[in-house]
Amino acid sequence: MPNMSLKKNEMPTQSAELRQKNFEEVALGYTEAQALDEALRCLNCKNSPCVQGCPVGVHIPQFIAKVAEGDFEAAYQIISQDSSLPAVCGRVCPQESQCESKCVRGIKGESVGIGRLERFVADWHNEHTTAPAQKPEPNGHKVAVVGSGPSGLTCAGDLARKGYDVTVFEALHLAGGVLVYGIPEFRLPKRIVQKEVDGLKALGVKIETNMVIGKVLSIDELMEEYGFEAVFIGSGAGLPMFMHIPGENLRGVCSANEFLTRINLMKAYLPESDTPIQDLKGKNVAVVGGGNVAMDAARCARRLGGEVSIVYRRGMEELPARAEEVEHAQEEGIVFRTLTNPISISGDADGNATSMTCIRMELGEPDASGRRRPVEVAGSEHELPVDCVIMALGTTPNPLIKSTTEGLEVNRKGGIVVTEDGLTSRAGVYAGGDAVTGAATVILAMGAGKTAAKGIDKAIMGE
Repeated sequence: MPNMSLKKNEMPTQSAELRQKNFEEVALGYTEAQALDEALRCLNCKNSPCVQGCPVGVHIPQFIAKVAEGDFEAAYQIISQDSSLPAVCGRVCPQESQCESKCVRGIKGESVGIGRLERFVADWHNEHTTAPAQKPEPNGHKVAVVGSGPSGLTCAGDLARKGYDVTVFEALHLAGGVLVYGIPEFRLPKRIVQKEVDGLKALGVKIETNMVIGKVLSIDELMEEYGFEAVFIGSGAGLPMFMHIPGENLRGVCSANEFLTRINLMKAYLPESDTPIQDLKGKNVAVVGGGNVAMDAARCARRLGGEVSIVYRRGMEELPARAEEVEHAQEEGIVFRTLTNPISISGDADGNATSMTCIRMELGEPDASGRRRPVEVAGSEHELPVDCVIMALGTTPNPLIKSTTEGLEVNRKGGIVVTEDGLTSRAGVYAGGDAVTGAATVILAMGAGKTAAKGIDKAIMGE
């Protein structure tokens, strides 16, 4: 009997009062009863519009049908045909603007909780299945993957399942890319990422850490000296952007990239950390920006005891962050100072940031992106006391690989130029994810990794 409720099952969460004092996961996941009830809301539409909204093409109605039958392992196997990282996607993908936005149930109510069901299925599998993955027969071909973020892991997994000998080269000491250094533990526990990485290793994928391609080895050396027939560049976009306003070099001002990396990857919030972060207890913290990275930085700073404000030049309706993340941030006591833009930062005699001069904004005519352009309100300058300023303005691709790879074409923003198959201007070299598009979502990066894997397989096998 279908469940015709207009509302999806609520996601159980830690209370705001409790979670703002720890780094444990906020969303607790569906129970079996909740998952079964939510799965019954799916109408199993003939045309499957939800699949059209999924960048990796997961067979959504089919996996949800298996959940409704109580066959959770079968549901996982269906998801795994198209997604290498289901436990990750179920937690961090913006389903509300992708698969769920196409759901027919969303016309007169709330869409089916596709992301919540995907998370449930992946977690159930990880908790109940111990059988190792079946390693495919080798096909005799070698491929290198640069970067172990979502695009690199997806490309590596898809190729490994076809029998390729795949080696992933990661610049940092831990595999996972942005999944481990960018996304906080309370949104994506690192054990989840490690489980996904271990699954790829079981397929035969080799992972080399502390390997900065462009410094330790070049793309040319990988192909000419190490015998890799193709290289996929999934090195992400790790170069932070700044406003270039007076005072950005003061102590206490940093990029969200640095702040989150030190917290997530280096555990700088722990008392015994070798790289302790600035003491934020009772301090004024301003996070400049309105995307998911800004929410992550603000919520981390809040957990470190800071009095945190989001400073964003547009209004609440224009915030690019997921609605769920904004809601969680508000519940945790973070103040949103919208229609506000910094113009300078001041400091004391010792070079510590002490205040930020801001100006009020109002929204004018739409710009090239379709959003209304923020315009300064004359005479509205005001001071905001700060001890720490975190710039969360976006990132661009690091130019290292471009500067060490002859003939690799990039666009004016530093993104690598690729064809529909993910092929770059260099024969045998493919790219995808943030290294091509600039900072985007995990699932779009995964989609690019899948596309490149198909292109590589097609080229090597001569199809």
